[in-house]
Parts: sequence; structure tokens; C-alpha cells
Amino acid sequence: MYNGILPVYKERGLTSHDVVFKLRKILHTKKIGHTGTLDPEVSGVLPICIGAATKVSDYVMDMGKSYHATVTLGVSTTTEDQTGDVIATQTVDENHINETKIDEVLGQFQGTITQIPPMYSSVKVNGKKLYEYARQNQTVERPERQVTISEISRQSDLMFDQQHGTAHFEIDVSCGKGTYIRTLATDIGKALGLPAHMSKLTRTTSGGFKLDEGLTLDQIRAEVERDALQQRLYPIEYGLNGLKKIVISDQQIKQAILNGQKFRKDQFDDDVNETVVMLDEATGRALALYMPHPDQPQVIKPKKVFN
Repeated sequence: MYNGILPVYKERGLTSHDVVFKLRKILHTKKIGHTGTLDPEVSGVLPICIGAATKVSDYVMDMGKSYHATVTLGVSTTTEDQTGDVIATQTVDENHINETKIDEVLGQFQGTITQIPPMYSSVKVNGKKLYEYARQNQTVERPERQVTISEISRQSDLMFDQQHGTAHFEIDVSCGKGTYIRTLATDIGKALGLPAHMSKLTRTTSGGFKLDEGLTLDQIRAEVERDALQQRLYPIEYGLNGLKKIVISDQQIKQAILNGQKFRKDQFDDDVNETVVMLDEATGRALALYMPHPDQPQVIKPKKVFN
């Protein structure tokens, strides 16, 4: 039985569910989950939680992501990416746009911004996913959401395609959970006064893993055949790197944590105002996650115990 976090390189043409389905067959285990959906035409790193590590998948997703995207100006689509139907066009040339203007606009998107999720997305409204409404040609009011862009920058020259009357440029984006890069591309176009869409996307980091650390499904299969895959898995603790840690050395407290007992906040040197990891000093192993008690301000309670 495998336990740990596996950075997978998802190739274009596969859904995140496809990756999980194939891995269940390769690893002969059902306890597998991914840490954030990648659309079929998007490639990149996809951390996979296996076995006991599925308990920490939410925290891996909270560690942030980075992308390399191509923004195409002059065409907007129903899906906000290259797979959708064209809904608006406008010829773009040097008289309409330049790199200075683009850089100014990109700066406006750094920080906390408001996004409206695309109709072709898995966001639920009234218990139904938006793409289900879209496929039935129904439109519903989409809820605004606040997302965080920690970094955004242009990574290529502005290139004009005279044959198609479009222009494109590449950007790098580091962002928090729930950010839609195709919506970002569309909104950048709106800020420039032009229809736009995301024409290519690669996720370059996720959950602390970089693109070149991801293994393809063929590489994973080969590692399994060599009985060497467990050595390529990262421990549960790696998925908790984004959380504050309290190191436990006292054996009695350690056992109480494993038994799921509550504690007074003043029993620890560190004030617990958010979810924290209780780490075993001797082994470095995560014992449990603790959180402030909702009804007792001076008490912390277990959120997850790793027995």
C-alpha cells in the first residue's frame, strides 16, 4: 500500500479524473485524490495524494499555484479559452495596443481581485455545476469571488498575427486557490478594450512542486515495475508546509494528541489562532492537526489525527 504525495505531470488531452483513474489501475489502490482540477487542454504539475495522504489534499491545494499562459487578443470565446466557440472578434494591430499599455494593465491585476467564474466551470450554483447549465444553453447569475494574484508579469514580446488580425503575449502568474487563468486572460482583454481569451496554459508549480518534478504516467508505471515508487513519494508532512507547526517532545502530550484530546491554549508557547500541525520532535512525523475550539476561546481541539 502506497502512502504519500506524488507530483504528476499531466499531459494535454487528459482530465484530472483520467489521471486518478489510470493511477488507481497502475498502483492497485482506490485511495487516490488529486489536488485541483486541470482542464483537459492544460498541461502541468498535478500533485496526487495517495493512501493516508488524502487527508491533507485540501492543504496542498492551499499552498498556491503558478502558471505560464498565452493571452490572445482579438478573439473571445464561450469558454474563455481556445476550445470554445468564437463570440466576438476585433482586428488588432500596432495602432490598438503596445507592450507598455499591457504592462500597465497587468499591474492592475496584482493583489486581491474580483473574478466571475466562467460558465464552463465546475463552480456550483443552486447545487448544479455551471458547465451543466452552459451545456443546456441556460444562463444563471454567477457569484463574484475574491482571488489573490501574488505575481503577474509579461514573459514575451507582443506578437502580431496579420493573417488572423490577432496579437498574443505570454504571462507568468502566481496565484491562490480558486483563480481562473482563462477568466484572468479575458479580463485583461477587457481592461485593454479588446476581446481576448487564454490560448494556451501550463501549470508550472502546485503544492510546492515544480513542473520538472512531475512524473508522467509512463514513468510512474516504470517505477512501480521496479518496485521503486515509494521512494519517489513525498511524506504527508510535505503537504502541510503551508501551516504553522508546534513541535512536541513530551511523551504524555504526544499520546494525548494521538488520543484526540483537547488542550488549553496556554499549555503551548505558541498561540493557536488557526489550524496548526503538531509534530513529533523525535521523528518529525505529523501527529495531528489542531484548531481553535469554536465555542471555547481558550481551548484547541483536534481537526485530524494521523494514527
